[in-house]
Amino acid sequence: MKKFFNEFKTFISRGNVVDLAVGIIIGSAFTAIVNALVNSIFMPLIGACTGGNLDNLVTFLWTTKVSADQLNPGETATLFNGVYYDNLAYIDWGAFLEAVINFFLIALVLFTIVKVINSIREGTKKVEAKIKEHANDDKGVTEVKEAPKDDKK
Repeated sequence: MKKFFNEFKTFISRGNVVDLAVGIIIGSAFTAIVNALVNSIFMPLIGACTGGNLDNLVTFLWTTKVSADQLNPGETATLFNGVYYDNLAYIDWGAFLEAVINFFLIALVLFTIVKVINSIREGTKKVEAKIKEHANDDKGVTEVKEAPKDDKK
């Protein structure tokens, strides 16, 4: 049992596990930001363009309308747009559209992050190559030595 905990301690103290944990925490916080953006900005704009609230964009598959006074004690019904329904089955197109928008926004941001990281890596490789190219070059050293000094006396 002690060996198990020692292995677990070695595993958890690796940098990769800590990096993964930080990534998950940041990812969940980023998901909350994207959800707020979609729910508070994009969905109302799309609803305004389509002429309605997308929360009500549903297709009923089958249902039975009931009035509130028809319900027996302990019997449950679903309230939707002010009407009680029993045996409610529907496709929620608004929720699906919201999930698709969330996916594309997160994919767009991740794509942008990967592009930035790749361009930084590419730039770093170019700088390293230039440094290696001029490492044994005396001209580069003399240019630095002969650089004019800024005298402000």
